[in-house]
Formats: sequence, C-alpha cells, structure tokens
Amino acid sequence: MGQNLILNMNDHGFVVCAFNRTVSKVDDFLANEAKGTKVVGAQSLKEMVSKLKKPRRIILLVKAGQAVDDFIEKLVPLLDTGDIIIDGGNSEYRDTTRRCRDLKAKGILFVGSGVSGGEEGARYGPSLMPGGNKEAWPHIKTIFQGIAAKVGTGEPCCDW
Repeated sequence: MGQNLILNMNDHGFVVCAFNRTVSKVDDFLANEAKGTKVVGAQSLKEMVSKLKKPRRIILLVKAGQAVDDFIEKLVPLLDTGDIIIDGGNSEYRDTTRRCRDLKAKGILFVGSGVSGGEEGARYGPSLMPGGNKEAWPHIKTIFQGIAAKVGTGEPCCDW
C-alpha cells in the first residue's frame, strides 16, 4: 500500500522520499515500480528526514498499535518544531488523541488518517479521513486532496 501511495503522490507532482526498515525493499522499489519517477529513497530514518522540506510531513504506514509508537519514538529526536507525523494505519482514535497531545507538547503535529480503498485506492485515489492537530491541515491539504478519489463534480474524497 505504501508503494502505491508514493506512486500516486508522484503522479500528482509531489516529490516523495521512500523509506522502509528493510532497505532492500526501497532499492527494489526504486529499480522497478518507481523507475523513471521523481521518487527518492533513503537508507535510514536520519537520511529520510534530511531529504524532506520543512515542515516535514512523514506518513507512517505501519501496523496500528505499538508499532506506531515505536516508530514515533525513533522519529522524534530527528524532527523540529512544526514537523508533522501522519499515521495512515487506521489507529484506534484514543491512540490518535494521546499521540496528538504527547507530540504537541514536543512541538510536533500529529495526524491520524484513515485510508480507504486498499492497494488500488492508494494507487489511483483513496478516500482519506484525516484528524488530529488541526494546525497540520494547511500543510497536508493540497497533498491529501490532490491524491484522493474524486466524486463526479471533482470534489475530493478527503476533508478535515
């Protein structure tokens, strides 16, 4: 799903940096599905963060629960005030509320977002349901509404 979301963002003019804990997956992705695109890769979290424009917008697509918290814990020391972490793993709303509160105290904005439509939706237009620290919305709105599915009138299937 992550690869398809990255390709969707690329198709809509956004430059994306791909990272996976299994570095060979990034290498394979760049050599195959993302070949000829503007997608860039990173071999480490530190490298990924260094390649992102501020405010950094980082989408996590990991299993809901402890894995999200573990990843956030690794990311926070690398981020600056105003950076944004987006959980695209359909986490439980109480976890999103807790993460919003805890990260805001550190100056980092958190968004929890449902991503509906499966792998094909991720590639060609998911329904996105973001919520969390509303101050993040102006920084992600163009991306989210750009890649989202559209209804007949062209209205994106995404709003705060």
